[in-house]
Amino acid sequence: MTSLEKDVGNLLRQKGLTLGVVESATGGLISHLLTNIPGSSDYYQGSITSYSNEAKIRLVGVNADTIRQYGAVSHQVAEEMAQGGRKALAVDICIADTGVAGPGGATPNKPVGLFYLGLSHQAVTCSQKHLFHEDREQNKRDAAKAALTWLKEYLVNLK
Repeated sequence: MTSLEKDVGNLLRQKGLTLGVVESATGGLISHLLTNIPGSSDYYQGSITSYSNEAKIRLVGVNADTIRQYGAVSHQVAEEMAQGGRKALAVDICIADTGVAGPGGATPNKPVGLFYLGLSHQAVTCSQKHLFHEDREQNKRDAAKAALTWLKEYLVNLK
């Protein structure tokens, strides 16, 4: 995935934006990929790996009622993670993920491989839903790639 991370970094540099990441199901993989690029400290400020609901609430500022009402794996939580991460990390843009990597953790409405990604920048906060069908490690890699691909597309289209 190296060219994708390089592209994201170049776009962030060109636009003069800083980036933060809040990860749950990917467990730090997005941050790992971003920091593999030499010079990433020019734009990458850091991350929060908020694996538990308590960490999502305490460290990132996700509303406990949102988790109770929609569950941790939801577009609402992904968006709150991205918004909260943008504030906590004092960055221009933040991406976030929450999901069911597998093989356990699934429910009838939330199968293994379900991920929600969040993105927050200025007044824009949005989410994407993805469903991957591989094993745990590949689902995590696919979610990280999807997050970076979405971020790249967002940055390319940013005026």
